[in-house]
Amino acid sequence: MVNLHELVAFCDEFLESARFQDYCPNGLQVEGRGEVRRIVSGVTASQALIDAAIAQDADLVLVHHGYFWRGEDPRIIGMKARRLGALLGNRISLLAYHLPLDAHPEIGNNARLAVDLQLAVHGRFGAAEVAMYGEVSSVTSGEEFARRLTSHLGRAPLHIAAERPIQRVGWCSGAAQDYLEQAAALGLDAYVSGEISERTFHVAREQGIHYFAAGHHATERYGVQALGERLAQRFRLIHTFVDEANPA
Repeated sequence: MVNLHELVAFCDEFLESARFQDYCPNGLQVEGRGEVRRIVSGVTASQALIDAAIAQDADLVLVHHGYFWRGEDPRIIGMKARRLGALLGNRISLLAYHLPLDAHPEIGNNARLAVDLQLAVHGRFGAAEVAMYGEVSSVTSGEEFARRLTSHLGRAPLHIAAERPIQRVGWCSGAAQDYLEQAAALGLDAYVSGEISERTFHVAREQGIHYFAAGHHATERYGVQALGERLAQRFRLIHTFVDEANPA
């Protein structure tokens, strides 16, 4: 068991959350019990995840996608009221890290993708340098790289194919499709993100670069799991990751 604010302070420092100008507040978003014994983690603080935390008598929900996004309706009504009511009514804290959990060099979503896909990291790019680029161990085809993504992420990516083989690759989890032009400018052969936009198809074709849309949820499951496990080991807590099915 650990004091809630001691746990939050550790996360803030470990993830260097203060250095990010993000689209939402990072860190403690809802304050519950003062002591933490059990953590439930997931990608998004949905009602289903909150219900799972209540069922497990969790003290804290740890997520990548929390609440209070820039530009959203600030009123506590409807779906937001139900979610917050469930957390506050059961004295469950909500701890959320967005860009810090994408960018972390050890447990971040993109760092974990590099390990899982066996990519050597050579550098970073994009806003706050959250995106990474590097190389596969040996030159491969677009079809084979798509199979590698399918094997590791559990879902087939949408692949916009180019004519060249793949050696130099860029990647960024989530809604990072608009880094595609930066990836092309770096001379990369392929770029992987979670989401795709209509315009992405045209950019990939005209730049002659392979593009893989591998799923927002699928590419962002790893950082929050790794952070939950780190907290469980450091503070001797019980941690459960709930992988709510999401095709997006």
